[in-house]
Amino acid sequence: MPPIACPIVIATLNAKYIHASLGLRYLLANMDKHGGPGLREQTQLREFVIQQRPTQIVEELLALNPRVIGLGIYIWNVVETTQVVRLLKTLRPDIKIVLGGPEVSYETESQEICRLADHVVTGWGDVSFPRLCRALLHGPQPLMKVIAGEQPALGELALPYGEYTGEDLAKRLLYVEASRGCPFKCEFCLSSLDKTAWAFDLDLFMAEIAALYRRGARNFKFVDRTFNLKVENSVRILQFFLDRMTDEAGAIQAAPDLFVHFEVVPDSLPERLKQLIRQFPAGSLQFEVGIQSFNPEVQQRISRKQDNAKTAENLRWLVSESQAHVHADLIFGLPGETLESFADGFDRLHELAPHEIQFGILKRLRGTPITRHTAEFAMVYDPQTPYTILQTSTIDFAGMQRIQRFARYWEMVANSGRFALGLQLLLVPGSAFHHFLSFSDWLWNTTGKTHEFALEKLVDLLFEHLTAVRGMPENEVRAALLADYVASGARARPKCLAELLDASRIALPRATTKQRAERQGRHLSQQVHRDEIQKAAAAA
Repeated sequence: MPPIACPIVIATLNAKYIHASLGLRYLLANMDKHGGPGLREQTQLREFVIQQRPTQIVEELLALNPRVIGLGIYIWNVVETTQVVRLLKTLRPDIKIVLGGPEVSYETESQEICRLADHVVTGWGDVSFPRLCRALLHGPQPLMKVIAGEQPALGELALPYGEYTGEDLAKRLLYVEASRGCPFKCEFCLSSLDKTAWAFDLDLFMAEIAALYRRGARNFKFVDRTFNLKVENSVRILQFFLDRMTDEAGAIQAAPDLFVHFEVVPDSLPERLKQLIRQFPAGSLQFEVGIQSFNPEVQQRISRKQDNAKTAENLRWLVSESQAHVHADLIFGLPGETLESFADGFDRLHELAPHEIQFGILKRLRGTPITRHTAEFAMVYDPQTPYTILQTSTIDFAGMQRIQRFARYWEMVANSGRFALGLQLLLVPGSAFHHFLSFSDWLWNTTGKTHEFALEKLVDLLFEHLTAVRGMPENEVRAALLADYVASGARARPKCLAELLDASRIALPRATTKQRAERQGRHLSQQVHRDEIQKAAAAA
C-alpha cells in the first residue's frame, strides 16, 4: 500500500495529553486564508507528548509522507523536539523542517534545533507560516532561513475553535483567548515585549465560545494574560457562563461539569466583576492571580507595577466572599530578593489564604529583559532548559537548592489539598515560610529524595516531624492527620494512624475520579468531614 500523501504536517510535543495546542489550531484555521485556497486540505495536525520515544514520533510523521513539517517549540519540549528534528534530517533530509514558537523566536543563532531546521518563523506565525508553506510547495523558494512573523490585526485571523475535535472537547483542556498581548512590562515574562494588549472582536469570539459549548465543551482555560483588563469584555464573558448555569426560574445551579479558568490582574477588581464572581457556585470558577513578589524594591527593579495593598484587599475578597478557587503565584530568585524578603512576602500571601500558592523559581525565558540584571546581581542560570536560576548575589547555589526542594515539597503537601489540618499544625505559630522550610530541610535530610512519595509515607513523615521535631502532642497530631487522610479518599493504612483507623472502623471513601473536582472540592467541601473525624479521633 502506498504511503498516505500529506504535503504539510503541523505538530508539537505537549507536556501532557490533556493539553490541546491552541497555536497549532490557529495555523490550521489560517492555512487557506493566508496561504491560499486548498492549503488547509493538504495540512494535517499531529500532537504528541514529550514522554513518547522520538523514534515513535518520527515514524508517525514519516508515515504521512510530508514535504513540509512545522513544529511548535516551547521551553518544555525543545530538548525532545531537537531529537525528533535530528532524526528527521538524518532519515529524510529532503523534508523541509519549519520551526515556530516562543523558544525559537529569540537567540536562534545559538540553538542546535535552529541550525538543524530549514526555516524558523519568529513571533506570530498565523500569517507567515501559511505563506511560507505555499512558497515551499509551489515557489518561489524563500531565500531567508529566519523569517520574522507578521503581526496582523486580530480581525484578519480566522479563529481556531472549530478545529477542536469531539475527542478534544470530551477529554482535553480547551485553551481559548479573548485577547492577546499585555500592557505590563514585567521583565521575567515574554509578554513584556508586547506594546499593549489587543482584544478580539467580542461578538465573533462569543459566537465561537457558544458554538463550543453547544458541541459539549465544558472545560475552558482562558490564556489571556490580563483577563480583567477590559471590564466590559470580562463582564460579558462571565455572564455568558452564568447564563448556562441559570434555570428557567432564574436560579443559578451548580454545574459540576463546567469549569472556567482566568488569569487576572491582582490589583484591579471593580464592583461589577465582583457582583458576577460571587454568583458562581463552587467548583466552576478558578482564578490565577500573579503576585510574583510583594517586595516594592524588587517590583520596581523588574518593572512590575502592582498596588500591593489593593492586591491584598482583592485577594482577601476572592477567598472570603466568593466560591472561586484561587491560585496565587510567587517567583523566587528575582534580582535583589533575599531569603528573608521573600519569606516576608510568602507569609503575607499565606495569611491571605489562597487555596493554592504556586511557588515558582525564576527562569530565563529567551528574549526577556530580565537578562539586563545578570551582571549587577551575579545571576547564573542553568544553560539547559528550563533555564532555572542557580544563584544570585543574594542567594547562593546551596540556598537555591533548598528552595527548589521547598517548592517540590510544597506542591506535594500543601497544594495537593490532602493535608489541610496537618498544615495548620505545621505552619503556625510564627512564620509559615520558615516552618515549612525547616520541614523541607528535615524531609530532605531524612529521605534524600524529592519524588515518589506515597501518600501514606508522607503522612508518617509529617507525623514524625510534628511530634519528634516540633514536640507536638501525638494525640492532637494523629487526630488532625486522620481527618485529612480519610477526607482524601485514600484507602491504605499509614503506620501512625493504623490503630485509630482500626479502632474507629472508619469506612474510607473512594477517591473521586475527576482530578479537577478532587483538587477543588477538597479545599471547599471536606472541612466538615474532617471536623467530624477529628472529633471522633480525639474522643478515642
